Amino acid sequence: APESLMQALEDLDYLAALDNDGNLSEFGIIMSEFPLDPQLSKALLASCEFECVDEMLTIAAMVTAPSCFLHAPPGTEEIALTCWRRFSHPAGDHLTLINVFNAFKAAAANPRDPGNNEKWCRDYFLSCSALSTAEMIRAELVEIMKRIELPISEPDFGSEENLLSIKKALLSGYFMHIARDVDGSGNYLMLTHKQVAQLHPFSSYCNTRRIPEWVLFHEFSISEGNSIRVVSEISPHLFAELVPQYYFSNLPPSESKDILQEVINHLAPVPATKEEQK
Repeated sequence: APESLMQALEDLDYLAALDNDGNLSEFGIIMSEFPLDPQLSKALLASCEFECVDEMLTIAAMVTAPSCFLHAPPGTEEIALTCWRRFSHPAGDHLTLINVFNAFKAAAANPRDPGNNEKWCRDYFLSCSALSTAEMIRAELVEIMKRIELPISEPDFGSEENLLSIKKALLSGYFMHIARDVDGSGNYLMLTHKQVAQLHPFSSYCNTRRIPEWVLFHEFSISEGNSIRVVSEISPHLFAELVPQYYFSNLPPSESKDILQEVINHLAPVPATKEEQK
């Protein structure tokens, strides 16, 4: 549909993937090298700047592959939640996925039980095929990074600095996927339109029963009960620091936008004198 095409072009423009003539920019050409959604390509490239490439490669592979969490058979739901709680990261689902992938790799490398991935996955109610697919996608992305000579930073997962860098890289690509809990009960209103959504049941926040106010989400699904999938908590200050101003100015009016505008105003430098402005 023409409206969908215009929306797609507008999104690419916000991501700096187009030049003034509507053609791919130099940055857009590099983005197009990756077989990923544009937002994910942008986040992966941003990770080169923030030196968290290793972690973003894992996130990109895990969100591109099918969901690794299996629907637990009736009567075993609590057991599954207890198993998944082992991987939960307080910063949200993106880092939880890194924990799951790293644990899967560690289980595969276990010298006492080699090649027993499927049993390990069954024990933790995880999909072995989905995790194996993520492993292949990650390897493909690494090859593309090497081919176009992009730097791959050393893994530093777990440090506070690395956590902040991952959130900055994600926000660089997913600033259009921000939602705010408007009533303290998990009803998230998305910034881009007036749609209300809840956290997906597989979210680690559902497992820990903590409801963050501001979140970045990977995707919105109407078919799964108006839910946002793969979410991580972000701060309004980080959003205000990284969001393109021309995108923010085009957002529809809302209480959330007003709150963010106050944050942006607070972060703005003190107005210079007329002489300094000249």
